[in-house]
Amino acid sequence: MWAERVAHAIPLVALPVCIWRLPVIGHGMGGEPLAPTAGHIAYVVALSVLSELAALLSFGLVRAWGERIPAWVPRLGGRRIPPAAALVPATIGGLLLTAALGLWLYNALAIGTDAWPYAPGWNILAMTVSGLMNLWGPMLLLLTYAYYHRRVTAVRIKT
Repeated sequence: MWAERVAHAIPLVALPVCIWRLPVIGHGMGGEPLAPTAGHIAYVVALSVLSELAALLSFGLVRAWGERIPAWVPRLGGRRIPPAAALVPATIGGLLLTAALGLWLYNALAIGTDAWPYAPGWNILAMTVSGLMNLWGPMLLLLTYAYYHRRVTAVRIKT
């Protein structure tokens, strides 16, 4: 199924930017040395980890745990999740991420590599990894549509 492949691709398109951020810990992206604080390091690592965890949540739109609360959850296990509980946040997230794609496209096309404040040569890499991550929004909207079609439209057809 195509939606399953899209769900697998989302964490992969987010991963390069998560890895790209990590050199900030010792060196800036582009080679200039930095002296980051412990708070800065924690922020960059947490942002990368949370980005990947958020990307992995897209599997809920194609897996059973996105339709029913897992049985191991006390008192709620096995209950059906209302479609809106997944559709609303997924739609909002997809639209916000797609808006970020619009900003990225503007910077990439109107300003060019000067939009990224990195050393020469590093700008192309910055554009590439951030461009990949910006595919997340439209991909999430595709998954949201597939979830809607499977959960809401299929119920209407059966009744």
